[in-house]
Formats: sequence, structure tokens, C-alpha cells
Amino acid sequence: MDNKTFIIAGIIVALLIGAVAVFLASGDPDGLESTALVVQGQKTITGDTPADAEIHEETAGRFSYSSPMPDYSLGESLGSAGGLVAILVGTLLAFLVVLGLAYGLKIAGKPTK
Repeated sequence: MDNKTFIIAGIIVALLIGAVAVFLASGDPDGLESTALVVQGQKTITGDTPADAEIHEETAGRFSYSSPMPDYSLGESLGSAGGLVAILVGTLLAFLVVLGLAYGLKIAGKPTK
């Protein structure tokens, strides 16, 4: 298998995994989010997460930003389709970043004439 075929197959597999992951993902917070809710007193270690639980951050005087695709979605109105588009776009952007870095390293490694 040549490099081009291998890369294309890898991209297709990554996109398929991303597409399936949208519909299999859990709505419950992961370990990091769950720990933040415990620290903030909104949940107990072994208890269920309340439906209205939100992580509150103190951003006054600190660096903060707003994510273009928070929680891997494009908003509540698009539902799972928005999540699917967000993951596919994110996967392709990650590939392009790695491809650009690889190309840059390749160019940097070539001797000058």
C-alpha cells in the first residue's frame, strides 16, 4: 500500500469513528467535569449528576475564550447533526494541522543548494 492510499484510508476511518461517536457519546459528565461539580458542591462523589448542573468558572481578571464548537456541537437547534458536522470538521482540521507540520518539517530538513 502506498503512502497516499494509507493516508486516505486513515482519514476515512477517523471520519467514520467520529461520525459513530456522536450517536454513542454519553450525556453524563466525564471524570474531569464530574470532579468539578463535586468540588463546587453540586453533586456527591457517588451520586447522579443533577440535570441542571453547570460548571461555574471565575473568569474575572483571567484569560478566557469562547469555543467555536462548544461540547462538539453547533448549537442546540442542530442536535446530533450539528455534533456530526463539528466532529467531522474538527477531524479534518486536525489532519490539516498535522499535514502542515509534517510538510514544514520536511522542508526544514532539506539541505539548501
